[in-house]
Amino acid sequence: MPEQIADLSDLRGDCAQCFGLCCVALPFARSADFARDKPAGTPCANLRGDHRCGIHTDLRTQGFTGCTVYDCFGAGQKVAQVTFGGQDWRTGSKEHARRMFDVFPVVRQLHELLWYLTEALGLPAARPLEAELRRALEETERLTRQSPGELAALDVAAHRQRVNVLLLRTSELARAGVGDGKSGKKGKGGGKDRRGADLVGARLRGADLRGATLRGALLIAADLSGADLRGADMIGADLRDADLTDADLTGAFFLTQPQVNAARGSAGTRLPTSVGRPVHWATSG
Repeated sequence: MPEQIADLSDLRGDCAQCFGLCCVALPFARSADFARDKPAGTPCANLRGDHRCGIHTDLRTQGFTGCTVYDCFGAGQKVAQVTFGGQDWRTGSKEHARRMFDVFPVVRQLHELLWYLTEALGLPAARPLEAELRRALEETERLTRQSPGELAALDVAAHRQRVNVLLLRTSELARAGVGDGKSGKKGKGGGKDRRGADLVGARLRGADLRGATLRGALLIAADLSGADLRGADMIGADLRDADLTDADLTGAFFLTQPQVNAARGSAGTRLPTSVGRPVHWATSG
């Protein structure tokens, strides 16, 4: 049996065990999130020789907000220490570096799925799906431990689709009976159905979104201050610059740290235990 993921803490980036892969493998596009363009496979100008960021404590003031909201779900250390056995991209051949950069985004997607599957297994309402969820988690973990060549050839989209069907069933069970459904289209499983909804800049202050499905919803710069999001499905929701001041996300599931990091919040924002309160929330206004 493949080695199991113990809990969500194993699915968080550990930069000390990585080689700065997110700072090299991924492209940056000059925008409000990044101060300059950077092509994929090229080291960021702020990356030091020890693989640490030279402006880590000043990323936001220097125009690199995108870096502060990113998390690799532990894929960086998996690729660096397991897939490539601790061999640095700086010391290997150009082909070695290219293969590492190609594999990193694949493993990152697989680790994100591991996050969702691990969380799903912890939901009491999903107990009827426990065997299927565990098999999916074991298969996904097995895929992360393939050789570089196998990972590069993997059809990640097809695997994501298979897992997503199971996660959707999990969501329906977890949201059953949650939400009052007094307004808006009620989704299968309980709560309002806002899947893929364009809610950019929407005024949702104090909205009752208990048990809602917000899968893939565009909530960029939306006002969710004081909103009730208890028991909501947050998978893939775009929360960039969304205002979560005093919002209640207790029991919200499939919510990731990058989503929370991208939003604005306050000391009164209630979060599920699976994510932490971003440091920059203390200074945002």
